[in-house]
Amino acid sequence: MLLYQPKDGYCYNSDTHFLYDFIIRNLNQFKNINGEILDIGSGSGILGLLVARDNPKLSLNQSEIQEEFQFLSQINSKCNKIEAKMYKGSFLQLEFDKKFDICISNPPFYHSNVIKSENENLKIARYNDSMPLEDFISKTNRVLKPKGKFFFCYDVKQINEILLLLKKYKFNVESMQFVHPKKDKDATLVLVYARKDSKSLTKVLSAMTVFEKDEFSKEVLKIYEKSLTHSIKVEI
Repeated sequence: MLLYQPKDGYCYNSDTHFLYDFIIRNLNQFKNINGEILDIGSGSGILGLLVARDNPKLSLNQSEIQEEFQFLSQINSKCNKIEAKMYKGSFLQLEFDKKFDICISNPPFYHSNVIKSENENLKIARYNDSMPLEDFISKTNRVLKPKGKFFFCYDVKQINEILLLLKKYKFNVESMQFVHPKKDKDATLVLVYARKDSKSLTKVLSAMTVFEKDEFSKEVLKIYEKSLTHSIKVEI
């Protein structure tokens, strides 16, 4: 998959690849995946495009607040011959003309008290001032259909708040996976699959380790091989 990205600005990273793999593995338990999927904060479009590529019966929708990323998402959709409808503006403020079967997102999750980049593009993409966790979960509940699926990744240090807010807004965590930089290091990322109004028990998947010594782990190399993305940096 060919993906254009900004030369000076936020670019997708390994978190998105890990989330893509997590989504696909969880969707594989269902026989017929179809309907409307929304990529919240689509950036250059990578996450939604990868999931839609592997599930061609899904109709892809994207929401994005930044104009340069709206442009890149649309260019990348055309380059990869995947149709997508773009909703331009803040996810929290947008009025959608339909509800969705699946919502996916790699949202801005660094806490607002972290020292921020001076680059406005990076600030919006990385820090949760632009989309606070509670607002993000609450709005997702409103745009999902009954029993709708919700996939996202987040800073693991905020796990307590994540679980409390998901329960508050009637989501049940069906599957989770923790991502560790190395085997002897604490987890830094959590991948979450929650379902609206579900009562299933939660499945905690085996932890993912990114590096073995100073090389990518076999698991991570398989994810990159499966996603098969190639980036081209452009000035916008």
